Amino acid sequence: MSAHDPSLTREHTERLAEAGIDVVRVVYPDLLGTDRARDVLLDHLPAACAHGLAFCRAVYHTTPRGEVVPVTGGLEAGLPDMLVRPDLSTLAPLPWEPGVASCLGDVTDARTGAPMPESPRDLLRTVLARCAEHGLHPVAGPELEYFLCETDPGAPGGRRRYSTAAGTVYTAGLRADPENHLLRTLRSLRDLGIGVTTGNHEFDGSQFEINLAHSRALDAADRAFRLKSAVKELARAEGRTATFMAKPFNDAGGSGFHVHLSCVDGEGANTFDDPEGPYGLSATALHAVTGLLAHAPALAALLNPTVNSYKRFGPDTLAPWLIDWGLDNRSAMVRVPPERGAGARLELRLGDAAANPYLLVAAASAAVLLGVRDAVEPAAPLKGYGYDSASAPLLPASLPAALDALEADTGLTQLLGKEFVSAYVTYKRDEVGRFQQHVTDWELDEYADHL
Repeated sequence: MSAHDPSLTREHTERLAEAGIDVVRVVYPDLLGTDRARDVLLDHLPAACAHGLAFCRAVYHTTPRGEVVPVTGGLEAGLPDMLVRPDLSTLAPLPWEPGVASCLGDVTDARTGAPMPESPRDLLRTVLARCAEHGLHPVAGPELEYFLCETDPGAPGGRRRYSTAAGTVYTAGLRADPENHLLRTLRSLRDLGIGVTTGNHEFDGSQFEINLAHSRALDAADRAFRLKSAVKELARAEGRTATFMAKPFNDAGGSGFHVHLSCVDGEGANTFDDPEGPYGLSATALHAVTGLLAHAPALAALLNPTVNSYKRFGPDTLAPWLIDWGLDNRSAMVRVPPERGAGARLELRLGDAAANPYLLVAAASAAVLLGVRDAVEPAAPLKGYGYDSASAPLLPASLPAALDALEADTGLTQLLGKEFVSAYVTYKRDEVGRFQQHVTDWELDEYADHL
């Protein structure tokens, strides 16, 4: 039965009422991966499922500051409607909001009923369907980092780090988390049912990492999206802010969004493992590596999606700087962890925490597919500590350069869809233009008194 089948909707409504739920929050991601939503009273849920909830399409074209970018189909079309229907298969009670359940929404054109070209979730579905045509069924295991901050009007950006404890990478408990933020967050995320497995303090003060179990790619992206939304909401409940910004502080490292990738066949067997292959990897895995390397400049536009993202890169940052791969080597852009058999996989370390989970998984899956289709072996893996710019090509050093690479990558843009790429690039070039016109604190500190 369809998720919009009246009898199924009635069944869900009755179960929700019995559980004390009287509001359903219908959530979907915008281009940035930020949650957009509407709270629906339970009595109205059947109508919302049948007819959809009307939103202005230009929500996809709206900046974090509330400005609307003139993307095709928005302003120039008169700000038309799109419809969002609850996906009842994703219903989950919110542990921190009694009486409220959340579900994802499917977004369609109000006139045609077709998926919206800007819809990140539908873009991922489209890419995965293309992968399936070639017998590839991507599996993803997301790892996300973020900084927890206190409000401080006197600090840059109005926030300061919750804890400044140093030397606490891979720790847990009160040593670096004096009010047990992580422990509370992990328990709430567990109760949300999104497959959270572990969490720890990361390299810099007030930086945390939370890991999700691996699963089929769409489910993994759904859970990563919900994790980011939940972490930010839980921090707000503490009177704090959690930021997944790539590099929010000058004196600290950046936050990554690493994803472990593999593929399974129709029976669920891992197709990246081959005990007889080079490094214990199959030809499929090696061709996937080549695809990720070949399309890395274009991938950066989606996996490193902000002006700020490129301040995370550089030598000795433990963030990628070069387009390379290595065997259990964390200084490489693509790391092959040591497990083989069912655990054989690639770790793509390119993405930063600001990345939209759907776009990250879609772009990475598309690059894997292109690599498998082209069937080219990768160069030899990196040995030792990386960051030697003579050993491999550099990643784009700025968002404009990455956007240029995306537009020039015809193979990737064809898989992602020209209409999506056009909308995304238009939206992001507006961001670049606004930044270039903005006078920063650095410029004032550097020039105002001296010149």
